[in-house]
Amino acid sequence: MDENEISYKIIGAAMELHRTLGPGLLESVYEAALAFDLRELGMEVKTQVPIPLVYKGIKQDVGYRLDVLVENKVIVEIKSLENLAPVHFAQTLTYAKLSDKKLALLINFNTKLLKDGIHRIVNNL
Repeated sequence: MDENEISYKIIGAAMELHRTLGPGLLESVYEAALAFDLRELGMEVKTQVPIPLVYKGIKQDVGYRLDVLVENKVIVEIKSLENLAPVHFAQTLTYAKLSDKKLALLINFNTKLLKDGIHRIVNNL
């Protein structure tokens, strides 16, 4: 499965999750529920994946973590905020670059319509 096929399944699962639970919950709730649903679809899912930072040839353990990594190809950064700020988009792109992934989804579950909270962030895709 390529990144676009994976993202299609992630978005479908996220929309079903949002229809079921609605907005306003903690990010950790959406993360756990989305990971569960994706696993039920037979996908490989990892949560809270550490991202190493190599700076000037030295590995730094600074605590960056991907919320969700699906099929070792697509990052899902989960938010539950009133509004996303430009830094959230920049952070998600940086995570894609640091982890050498081509596609990330930034999903803000705190929206009336989830389609308004889903953003594709590409890194050389």
